[in-house]
Amino acid sequence: MNILERKENRLFLILGGFFIANALIAEFIGIKIFSLENTLGLNTFYYKIFGEKVSFDLTAGVMLWPIVFVLTDIINEYFGIRGVRFLSYLTVALISYAFIGVYFAINLSPTSWWIESVASSGIPNFQKAFEKIFGQGLWIIAGSLTAFLIGQIVDVRVFQKLKSITGENKIWLRATGSTLISQLIDSFVVLFIAFKIGADWSWSLFLAVGISNYIFKFIIAIVMTPFIYLSHTIIDNFLGNNLALKMKKEASNMG
Repeated sequence: MNILERKENRLFLILGGFFIANALIAEFIGIKIFSLENTLGLNTFYYKIFGEKVSFDLTAGVMLWPIVFVLTDIINEYFGIRGVRFLSYLTVALISYAFIGVYFAINLSPTSWWIESVASSGIPNFQKAFEKIFGQGLWIIAGSLTAFLIGQIVDVRVFQKLKSITGENKIWLRATGSTLISQLIDSFVVLFIAFKIGADWSWSLFLAVGISNYIFKFIIAIVMTPFIYLSHTIIDNFLGNNLALKMKKEASNMG
């Protein structure tokens, strides 16, 4: 029997594919720090937290991590904790595999003409640029993967707990609520491992940057709430009411 004939299998592959792709892309674009205010065409807004002068200078990865946690809740809704756990472990394995591949690519001897091939664009050494962009430090990699796993564990547990209280009602509460809690933990765990331990940041800087990052993730999680309802509507229509209800019931029992 072709596994793609079953709608639930197709749904798991689609959601899992987007889940893994978003997490993998977020890991690699996370090396870029961008100004939220300047991106929106606004003047940089500085404020003080714990004595540190900070603005909304964020890692590009924050654009995609909230999507990963929303996908976590959708997968949790239809496939339960075991479905999320499987995809989380697979994602960590694939990200680790990707970094190993990048490590070997960095250490390949570059062709001489390639090194200066984009010098006219202001990049005198393409090899050095490649190393800096893709060669993230071990502390950053360790912090990111650890934060991801802890965040996922917290997210699925909070989601299932809230669902046991609300039943099929108040999707916004269990989805957005679990995302807000897991993103809070994720934000500080990654900074603690990657920069407090790895780069010896002060406690004040660690807390200031963590809060700044979380404020942005908090806003994004709230903004994405309508899309959670839209996703449920699309998925329920795709599966049909009977199959959708059956899967949700089985997913709850897995918790």
